[in-house]
Amino acid sequence: MQPYFGLHALLMLTIALSPATATAQSEKDATGEDVYPPLWDLAPESLMDFQVKDNKIVIDAWNYQERLGVYKSLLNSSAKYFTTFGPRNVGNILWGLPLQHGWQFHTGRLADPSGMTSCGYEDGDLLCISVKSWWACMNYYLAVIPFLGAVEAGLFGQLPYEIEILPPEERRDDFCYSVADCRSCIPQLMDEWKAYFKYLLSTEHKTTSPETFSSFNLDDALHFMWTAHVASIAHALPKFQDSLKYLSHPEANFGEDWANGVDFIAATHFCTDLQTTNNFQIFLPQRMLVESDALPSISDFSPQQNRVLLSLRVLHKTNQLTGGLLLKCWQKAMSTESGRKLGRKLIEGLASGEKFDPVGIRFPPDMQLLRSLMVKQMIIQSFYLKF
Repeated sequence: MQPYFGLHALLMLTIALSPATATAQSEKDATGEDVYPPLWDLAPESLMDFQVKDNKIVIDAWNYQERLGVYKSLLNSSAKYFTTFGPRNVGNILWGLPLQHGWQFHTGRLADPSGMTSCGYEDGDLLCISVKSWWACMNYYLAVIPFLGAVEAGLFGQLPYEIEILPPEERRDDFCYSVADCRSCIPQLMDEWKAYFKYLLSTEHKTTSPETFSSFNLDDALHFMWTAHVASIAHALPKFQDSLKYLSHPEANFGEDWANGVDFIAATHFCTDLQTTNNFQIFLPQRMLVESDALPSISDFSPQQNRVLLSLRVLHKTNQLTGGLLLKCWQKAMSTESGRKLGRKLIEGLASGEKFDPVGIRFPPDMQLLRSLMVKQMIIQSFYLKF
């Protein structure tokens, strides 16, 4: 029963996070100011807006505004590859990274969870990012490492200066601070992010027109991006396991559940452009969880937020109980373009209110197991709804 319930949790999670569901529940306009991360307009626009010292561009990645500027530089320098997906760079699939960072800042997840310093608090140093924060340390590998991978790939062209990232006051050995340093310490992870940006650059070289990128394929770009994203989390997760001790049990569980859930989301090549990511984030908790928070009945959370948190919890537990088999089955089902397309079709149908009937859907031969699981899942879901 556990694997089927886990699959149900996965489907419900993905439905809840789908663009159709979010659009139906949110009238947020993509042109509104609130769709951008907090203080986005104040972040450095380009690499030359950072401090230059001793012939080096110096970036303090433990300052929220400067880490945000790293993301802004990546977005601006890769904008030309996404012009066909909307104006003002809204279709850039890197938006998921700074928007997640902004959500972490807005909800207090980058502040010192030990309470021993004023780092990250309104009555202290609000822009400070604490090295004691599990979320902040995990995010470093989804900010600085992609950035340095882009530098190495040549996204920014020939830079007049080297890049130097300032270290935190503690745990200096858990991070790297330049292209050469990271290349030496984490070569495989650097390769994953470099591959994504090399792919973008390769589409530019294959076309004669400076305004079009005929060889660009969004699904290919999402594949490279999500491969690197998952690799960053896999590398950082065991490294910062001890930082979970500063969090409440519900918050620590949520952090690990979220990291596990990314593996499932990545397999679908979920599009992380500006609007989709904003639609997605309204279902995430807008404050840190405390010891008294009990799923699925957190009173100041919406029903959708409670459902997403519960789905992530069940999904993680089920994947653990099956020894990772649940994730492997899902990845196999999503390993082809047709599989991902079918998965999105099913999710969009459910999200739009259409009757979900897997019996009547034509599944490819290699996805009959998934069909069988979904049919059984309908029975289990009906049982849980009754009780």
